[in-house]
Amino acid sequence: MSCKKKTQTDRKVSKNLITEKNSTDICFHQDNCGNNVCLKDQTDLADLSSLGDENQDTDPHYFTSDLSKVQSDNVKDILIGDHETQESEGGEADLHKHLVGCKKNPGHRQFIPVDTFTLKHLPEGFQDKDLYKYIKLIADLTFRVDVRMFSPHRPKFWPKTTQPYPFYNMSERRNLRTGSGRVGYVYKFQDGVTQDGGYGCTAYTKCWCKKCEVSDSPSKVWWEFNVYTATHVVFDDIEANHTILRLFYDRDESPVVSVDKVSVVDVNVEYDLCWLKCVTCDTNVGKKLREMWKHFENVLRKVLNKYRDSSSKHKLNFIVSHPHGCSKQVSVGQWKDRLKVDERTSQFTYTTCTCPGSSGAHVLCLGYNDWTWPDLVHSGSKSGINYSGISLLY
Repeated sequence: MSCKKKTQTDRKVSKNLITEKNSTDICFHQDNCGNNVCLKDQTDLADLSSLGDENQDTDPHYFTSDLSKVQSDNVKDILIGDHETQESEGGEADLHKHLVGCKKNPGHRQFIPVDTFTLKHLPEGFQDKDLYKYIKLIADLTFRVDVRMFSPHRPKFWPKTTQPYPFYNMSERRNLRTGSGRVGYVYKFQDGVTQDGGYGCTAYTKCWCKKCEVSDSPSKVWWEFNVYTATHVVFDDIEANHTILRLFYDRDESPVVSVDKVSVVDVNVEYDLCWLKCVTCDTNVGKKLREMWKHFENVLRKVLNKYRDSSSKHKLNFIVSHPHGCSKQVSVGQWKDRLKVDERTSQFTYTTCTCPGSSGAHVLCLGYNDWTWPDLVHSGSKSGINYSGISLLY
């Protein structure tokens, strides 16, 4: 049996970028990211002036009536260079110190803890149960990505530029760095055969997790899942072999659930996209992931159909990530410019808050058809502009 691979490496980047500017208005309050994030829609969003006013003094996450036009960033070329992984010389123990000492978003008032995220955190006109479920399920499938190796094969510069590439010539270091990633597809296997009607193929009949690799009786049942993150977070198999995913890290006191068997399926340095394959034979973890994924697929179809025409009109943008390697957070904002690399690929800039640790998080631009491939990931922040990698979008 042969598997078809979704490759990223054969895409070419055009220098003739087309910038799609803002043409609509939705109301957001001004954020702490240094961005003006308020637009007012003239047609579909009726009276936003009262949205969250009764809560603005007690809950910083609610939108207010403060109107301030979102301006295009007027970006003329692809943004690259300033990653947002979180480095920590003190390892896990120092991550909270980085959170408290954050200079980009002091207080992190625009990040919403995933376990307290409610329907009312969405702007009026978008307080839709299906959209809310969709964001919550993306949050369920978002993991922290921990890496303790720097590949000697990292390039000195980003492709076709003189911009320094992150962590070049640092292969002797073993400091912890964290990013974010999101699951795309979960398969159950038994004796090498795909279960539950899922799509997949394998030439082996036993689980290949680290525990089973050294066991005399490896499990005959296991789950494989894809994770997408940024290439500057996990560059190659050398780094993947020293990568651990922390799952279900929704609050500070969440139990530690991790997967430590990770391999690279494909990477694209130019587009800053890395596709990983992971495995577990932990029944509790596997079943939970599979149920989350099935639920996500069902809700995804509803949301795609409902918001198919809203991409350029409303420009809503959502990101779920692990700022500073700490517990999962939701941030809501708006994309500013769509930089069209060619007819099918784009990069986005957005007002949505990010921090070190957000690199690799899935970037959701509502209305753009990314189907189940979470190709659009957060890449970095440059001169106050948050930006994604490059992805295939419709």
